[in-house]
Amino acid sequence: MNKFISKHWKPKSLKKKRPAPYGANFTDEELEELEAKFIENYVKSEVKPLSMVFKIYMRYWKELLLCLVFFFLRHSPVFVLPIVTANIINFVAYPGSISSQTIMINIIVMVVLLIMNVPMHTIYAMFFNKVMRRVEAGLRGAMVRKLQQLSISFHKEMQSGRIQSKLMRDVESIHTLATQLFGSLPITIISIVVSLAIVVQKNLTVFAFFALCIPVAVLLVRIFRNKMSKSNKNFRVSMENTSASLMDMVTMNEITRAHGLEDKEVKKLSTRLRDVANTGLHLDVVQNLFGSCTWATFQIFQFSCLLFSTYLAFKGSIPVGDISLYQSYFSSITGNVSTLVGLLPLITKGLDSVSSIGEILSATDIEDNDGKHSMTELRGEYEFKDVAFSYEKDKKLLENFSLHVRAGETIAFVGESGCGKTTSMNLILGFNKATTGSLTVDGVDINDIDLHTYRSHIAIVPQNSVLFTGTIRENITYGVEDITEEKLMQVIEAARLSEFIASLPDGLDTMLYEHGANLSGGQRQRISIARAIIRNPSVIIFDEATSALDSVSEREIQKAIDNLTHDRTTFIVAHRLSTIKNADRIAVLKNGRCEELGSYEELMEKKGLFYAMQTAQ
Repeated sequence: MNKFISKHWKPKSLKKKRPAPYGANFTDEELEELEAKFIENYVKSEVKPLSMVFKIYMRYWKELLLCLVFFFLRHSPVFVLPIVTANIINFVAYPGSISSQTIMINIIVMVVLLIMNVPMHTIYAMFFNKVMRRVEAGLRGAMVRKLQQLSISFHKEMQSGRIQSKLMRDVESIHTLATQLFGSLPITIISIVVSLAIVVQKNLTVFAFFALCIPVAVLLVRIFRNKMSKSNKNFRVSMENTSASLMDMVTMNEITRAHGLEDKEVKKLSTRLRDVANTGLHLDVVQNLFGSCTWATFQIFQFSCLLFSTYLAFKGSIPVGDISLYQSYFSSITGNVSTLVGLLPLITKGLDSVSSIGEILSATDIEDNDGKHSMTELRGEYEFKDVAFSYEKDKKLLENFSLHVRAGETIAFVGESGCGKTTSMNLILGFNKATTGSLTVDGVDINDIDLHTYRSHIAIVPQNSVLFTGTIRENITYGVEDITEEKLMQVIEAARLSEFIASLPDGLDTMLYEHGANLSGGQRQRISIARAIIRNPSVIIFDEATSALDSVSEREIQKAIDNLTHDRTTFIVAHRLSTIKNADRIAVLKNGRCEELGSYEELMEKKGLFYAMQTAQ
């Protein structure tokens, strides 16, 4: 596995490169290196979420340490102000106890520190936010990269709405967590340490009183930690489920409206939204109860500190000005301890998100092409030998399936729904692996082939055309570069798109709505066919490619298909038997087996299953 990661996700040319200078924008090379590193960390590691966060961000430890220095300089007026305030009060209350020269030095130091605040804060923010945004982009890129490597089975099991939630919401939560861990947390701890150090130097009795608030804070955290962790997890899962249901609703909108099921969909999603509201309410109650308990406890401590230091000043144990000093530092300590305690909900949420994205980044259901046979060319000879395939033990989709496909042959798969046609295509594409038996491609077992290089020679036209938001030109040339305008026009003509595109005001540059919603089904399918043609593939798969077309369009497209399939191995899955008359052979599938095999004329003469299907149509 580590060797596989090293080869595929850590480009050798990038291994020794350091992040781009902070004055520059993020580079593709740097983000690619980050993505590979994050994937490697998750796959190799079994550490806890908090340790994983540090592994992710520690490659920038020098930058984060520098940020801490600038933040300390920026925050220094807060440390010095109580001392200067106490000195000024004591200068007035006890004439002669402090020289005017000392007071003047105090004022100058304070002014200098205040002036330094702006540039120090600007430099800190630039360095810190560069690191945070860089890692945020790297994490999202790593997830996208890993999603492209995970098997089709993984994508079938993981709802797209959940993936979207992990990619956007969970990474944002991790960004917030890191901002607190590497920004707020260090300076908060430093503020507490500095305040305690100054107080212990001034008065040990007051220091002992100060130290009491820390174990109280720890006790509060222990009481609420598990409750908040559980509430955060429940809320995240509820949000993921709602996101998945929302995407389903959007996808099914036309069907819902066509069948008058709007109220049912509203009720279904309302149930999800109510669940989000309830789990969110429970989380809010726990967090607010935690916050109110913390605030009340520390306010009691702070008021007690005021009474205690006033009592010491009344007895003459400390100067009157030191009341202000101790009150300021105790306020700083309680405020910072409250900040630490208040970080718990954010940290809990962030750590849960670290585990959540791990469901993708640590997934091992990947196509491991390391060391496998690279397909520099593909003749297109296939042989199924006693292939069986099933998702469940008791339900086989293919069984004892044997078939030899010659290079350049056009072969059609027909049969009732569920007979194994689509399963056979998924085996050919390498999306699924045979449970038993074998499938060879050009004499090589498909399990020994680098599927990435293999699929580069294949084009597929699916039953439901897949178009993205963009221009017609971009949809046709997807994944293909350096296409001349002449070649593109030939492809458009072959796909019978010329007349349609000529009728559009913007022609090839016409923008498509989501999923090509502003086109007819036939027009969408022709664009899919043009996308296949332009790849000049060695093997073509038509999965019900003409099912969305009317009879006239079907005849036109059939001519294009006939031209396209010349000297290429072609697989056609069809229900409409009129589209496969010109196939070299037709495989008739039933219950996962190849029951009949022959040309159209041979099967019709045989008067078996195919003859019965054709007669019925």
